[in-house]
Amino acid sequence: MTDETDLEESARKLFSGPVSFLKSAPELKFLPDPTVPEIAFAGRSNVGKSSLLNRLTNRNGLARTSNTPGRTQELNFFDVGEPLQLRLVDMPGYGFAKAPKEMAKRWRYLVNDYLRGRQVLKRTLVLIDSRHGLKDIDREVMKMLDDAAVSYHVVLTKADKIKPTELDAVARATAEEARKHPAAHPEVIATSSEKGTGMDRLRTAVLEAAEL
Repeated sequence: MTDETDLEESARKLFSGPVSFLKSAPELKFLPDPTVPEIAFAGRSNVGKSSLLNRLTNRNGLARTSNTPGRTQELNFFDVGEPLQLRLVDMPGYGFAKAPKEMAKRWRYLVNDYLRGRQVLKRTLVLIDSRHGLKDIDREVMKMLDDAAVSYHVVLTKADKIKPTELDAVARATAEEARKHPAAHPEVIATSSEKGTGMDRLRTAVLEAAEL
């Protein structure tokens, strides 16, 4: 088993190398062939998912950022490594209020079906805004992942937006709640896309999950 230091260095090198957009899948029939491990990113709209993906991969414009909730309407796949080692999957944000109900329902079915049926999906990262902590909609998604037996890791975003003492309290409360969920990883990773906080740990966690 690779020790933590070697894994961190491998993760750093991996994400310093080629990372590219592969395709968008508005329906399951458009999914790429399941040939490599996939790590999915889930979170409420405007949780900072695109910014996190860009910082994680050291690419400014890899994932499009938007102030309009519900902008990401498809599963977006990104290839990592040369030769290809893993794929990152940017999932539609959940909990947005402005999208038409029929569209929101269609996205939800797409995400549910992907999560439940994708054999190469190794882990889902559930992103939570540090300023707000877990919301009921996040708990619903966590329960859905528990029921589907999909392993997931809770990641706090925008950690630079609150005081360190508040961040500690949110991280502790989130970790305590995560421990009650059978499919949740016990660790909670606090990150900041602006400052780069937690990115080394997150890259390592992604590679670690992909190698399971």
